Amino acid sequence: MSPLSSDDVGSLTDVDGIAVGHAVVPGGGSGCTVVLGPFRGAVEIVGAATGSRELHTLEPRHVVPRADAVLLTGGSAYGLGAAQGVMRWMKTQGRGYATRVEPVPIVPAAVIYDLAADREKPGPQEGWRACEAATTAPVEEGRVGGGTGATVGNLGGPDRTSPGGLGSASLEVQGWRVGALAVVNALGSVVAADGSVVAGVRDGRGGFMDPDAPIVRGGGLDGKGGLTGGENTTLAVVATDAPASQVQLGQLARMACAALALRIRPVYTPFDGDLIFALSTAPDEGRLSGQELLALGVGARRALAESIVRGVQ
Repeated sequence: MSPLSSDDVGSLTDVDGIAVGHAVVPGGGSGCTVVLGPFRGAVEIVGAATGSRELHTLEPRHVVPRADAVLLTGGSAYGLGAAQGVMRWMKTQGRGYATRVEPVPIVPAAVIYDLAADREKPGPQEGWRACEAATTAPVEEGRVGGGTGATVGNLGGPDRTSPGGLGSASLEVQGWRVGALAVVNALGSVVAADGSVVAGVRDGRGGFMDPDAPIVRGGGLDGKGGLTGGENTTLAVVATDAPASQVQLGQLARMACAALALRIRPVYTPFDGDLIFALSTAPDEGRLSGQELLALGVGARRALAESIVRGVQ
């Protein structure tokens, strides 16, 4: 799969109805990113170490028809507290699922592990500030928001990692827009379309180790890294203005997750908590043809693959 050309590369916010905001904790080192809707949504969980909140609201059988925002945050499970700030901000806007007392904002969230002894964790204040900062301008990329404390190449242990981060891209598919955003905090390395390592396990000589190198003695590549479940995760959002049903969004997320296999090596490991949200901002739920859904899935995969690489460059 060839990468997107510079003319093709856009941003998640190119999708009509999407706004994105970042916030960083005091002192830096962690943060969160909010994607504001509302939108229909689905999620595909492909990792064994996911930290999350309210994912069940994205199931087709759930009474809630839409989510108001999606939160991608650092701080491991502690960072889920930032969703309270998103909810409070939404309440001031009168947004949320209507109940007989007041609207209740629906905010599915997922986390990466970026804990450090001297580092604050995202909380309600960061969630609020991310909403205040949300804009439809092109998404700021790199070590920002939820990707502030991200690393890749964790397979080799903490002394050999490379900076991870947040990337975004979009493209047009049959008159619709498909966008993606990725927070890359992977056990493995990120590879380009030609197989070369973009970021990953550093070899100590200014380059990167082979991402397919064997793991020895049950630890990292040097036998000292120590692999711990739950400390690596790639979080992704793919979104479109096409009127996909919630079931079809689940299929779209499943197709898009192939991007992780194309750009992260190794991937889908017992130590990663990867998941992909798929969102539609179209006001009315339609039913796309199989051919249309296929085209959107290919577009989502391409946009997400590009986002992963952009997040670590």
